[in-house]
Amino acid sequence: MDTEALLPTLRSLAELLLARGERLVTAESCTGGLIAAACTELAGSSAWFERGFVTYSNEAKCELLGVPEGLIAQHGAVSEAVARAMAQGALQHSRADIAVAVTGVAGPSGGSPDKPVGTVWLAWAERGGAVHAQRAWFEGDRAAVRAATVLQALAGVRNRLVPL
Repeated sequence: MDTEALLPTLRSLAELLLARGERLVTAESCTGGLIAAACTELAGSSAWFERGFVTYSNEAKCELLGVPEGLIAQHGAVSEAVARAMAQGALQHSRADIAVAVTGVAGPSGGSPDKPVGTVWLAWAERGGAVHAQRAWFEGDRAAVRAATVLQALAGVRNRLVPL
């Protein structure tokens, strides 16, 4: 993944989190830790990046984040409900103030008619605040889907921190 392309977003995000005295937690499935890795590319990120959860399996989502098994059974791992639960669980199992969660089908296999390869659910949650979710579809191979997901996830955090 080209972290050079992420640097403007990361720097902006870091400045906003530092100015607010807040820290970020990530909960990742399809990106396998790439969001956390991108965050920690910046020197000094320990001041604003609290921790990351890589919950690739359904069991990990349940055990580490507290996502109810029934939620996954009812909606599937790649769903709005699970993305929201992942973001909320990341906050509950960390000392962070804002969370981003991603779950999706990066490919090249694993897609279905209702969730084709490139389908990703992203969710953002703030401690004591609302949870927002977004469905995205990214074109390209596995690497392209994962890279686009990282960029969308970080931009979404940054956009939620920008004062209105």
